Amino acid sequence: MMETIQYENLTIRQAEAADAKQLAAWWNDGAVMAHAGFPNGVGTTEDEVIKGLNKGCIIIQEDDRLIGECSYSNAGVGVAEVGIKLCETDCQNRGVGRKVLSLLIGWLFRNGYSKIILDTNVKNTRAQHVYESLGFRKVRTNVDAWKDQLGRLQSSIDYELVEKDFISYVKDAFQS
Repeated sequence: MMETIQYENLTIRQAEAADAKQLAAWWNDGAVMAHAGFPNGVGTTEDEVIKGLNKGCIIIQEDDRLIGECSYSNAGVGVAEVGIKLCETDCQNRGVGRKVLSLLIGWLFRNGYSKIILDTNVKNTRAQHVYESLGFRKVRTNVDAWKDQLGRLQSSIDYELVEKDFISYVKDAFQS
């Protein structure tokens, strides 16, 4: 289970039952979920969210405001798969994603992972820029690999990061 990590005015922490209402609202919002293939949202309930909270769901807070979520899961020996969504649009394009991912990735490397993987929609050029600025390298492009809720073919890019290539945007966050 992830510890609460604070850096500047940002906090990342395990999601709790009290967060379920906001998570359900974001996950049911097609504008938030379109890049993940759900332009109509996922159609979940607060109760369903609560049942799934033990699966690596992490809340992102700026000051005391919930602004997004990220997640990690074990994807094999020494490999963690991560994802991130800054759900509040006024928090995008300000460097928040780089800092949050730096916090999460730094924590994962300190806790036994040697490789981080993720993927993103090929149309999400903002995310690609962020991932590459952190040291991720493109492994493959999956052309027309899946269909979104509306039946439209989508392409994605797979990325991976090893610790020696990691460029953190929160270098002092973990020093005692």
